[in-house]
Order: sequence, then structure tokens, then C-alpha cells
Amino acid sequence: GTKPQSVRGSSSLGFEMAKPAKKPATYVASGITAVGRSKTYKRRGLFALKKKNGGKFPVHKKAEKKAAPATRAPRFYPAEDVPKPLAHSAVRKPTKLRASITAGTVLILLAGRFKGKRVVCLGQLPSGLLLITGPFKLNGVPVRRVNQAYVIATSTKVQLPQLDLSKFTDKYFKSVEAKSSKKGEKEFFDQAEAKKKELAAAYIANQKTLDAALLPALSAELKGYLSTRFSLKDGDRPHLMKF
Repeated sequence: GTKPQSVRGSSSLGFEMAKPAKKPATYVASGITAVGRSKTYKRRGLFALKKKNGGKFPVHKKAEKKAAPATRAPRFYPAEDVPKPLAHSAVRKPTKLRASITAGTVLILLAGRFKGKRVVCLGQLPSGLLLITGPFKLNGVPVRRVNQAYVIATSTKVQLPQLDLSKFTDKYFKSVEAKSSKKGEKEFFDQAEAKKKELAAAYIANQKTLDAALLPALSAELKGYLSTRFSLKDGDRPHLMKF
């Protein structure tokens, strides 16, 4: 019948009991505590705060008042939220040219006004489009831009001479768009009687200069090949053909 030893305040078990939490200050009146000013000073730890700041209490700068807006906020707002466009920071990468297409490659056009025609590739423009020509004197295809997705690259190559292609840029092919208005009955019949738009003299001269430089580099057999249109007949298997 021995009594168990108390563990309060003893270190025989290898630990010490935590001190009881301080009770909140008892206020006798507004701003006056029951313990007095000196004990309250020590209880709140204000001495440590002054010691940390060089013997003085820290002084915080007053926050500056925000200036009143020049215009007042509207009293009424739209019933539905107006959608805002999301930030779009896409980087446009240059179009990768297919390995089978190089300057001088004979291409077959698959779409557009000149589909089925065989043309000569002159190079790639900064926009990623291909610069091609018939030449115009052989098959009627002028110098123009095409997307590489709409051509078939053949194994036939042309040894291109020294050509001046500095004039043929993306801006060269962009025509001036006229503002169109609503068409009535009068405008409809006037449009039918309107004359065909003529090409600029500089455009025709540039095409003739290009043809004159390109035609001497083509053999008679190659001229006949470019003059004929590509077509398929019954029984032809395009996936087994070698162009």
C-alpha cells in the first residue's frame, strides 16, 4: 500500500511538466487591471519589444489615403458579364518544308484553277508558301504562290539558272481589296457588263523576264512533260505510283 509518486515538477522520468497557462487579466475598470501597471508591463512582454527596437517602441507609418478616382463608378452595370478575350501569346514558327520539295522540283498541282498542271518550284517564301511557275509560255501557269499541302512532288528536277526573285515577295501577290457595298438591281446588271480587270504592265513584264530566263534551261523532253496535264485513268492506282 505505498502511494504512487507524483510526477509534477520531477525529472526522474526524463521530462518536466509544462507550466500552467496564464490566466487572462482581470479588469477592475475600463483600462485598469487588478494586477497593476508594472505587472501588466511584464506580463505583456513590452520590455522585450523595446529592447528589440533600441529602447523605443516601433512607430509604423500611416498608410497613405488613396486618391479619389477622376470619374465616378457607373450606377448601372450590364446584366450579363461581358466576356474578355484571353491572353494569347502564340509563337508562329516557320513552316517546315517537305524534304522532297527543293528549288527546281517539278510539282503537280492538286487544287485550284490550275489543278493537274505540272509546274516548277522556285523556292519558299517567308510566309511558308511555295513560289512556282509553269512557265507561263508552256502551260499558262503564271508565277504564283501555292500551299505545299496541295502539291505532289515528283522526282524530276530542273537545274535552275541564276534567277532574280527579289521582286516576288508575299506583298507582291496581295491585291488591293476594294470596299464592297450592298448590291441592288442596278449594280447587278452593271457588274455583268463590266469589263474584265486588266493586269498591271509591270506584272506582265516580270512574267516575261522570268520565262525568258527559265526556258533555255529546259530540254525539249522536259518542255513536253510540263506542257501536258496530269490525269488518272480507269485502273490507275495512285498509291502505287512513283512520281
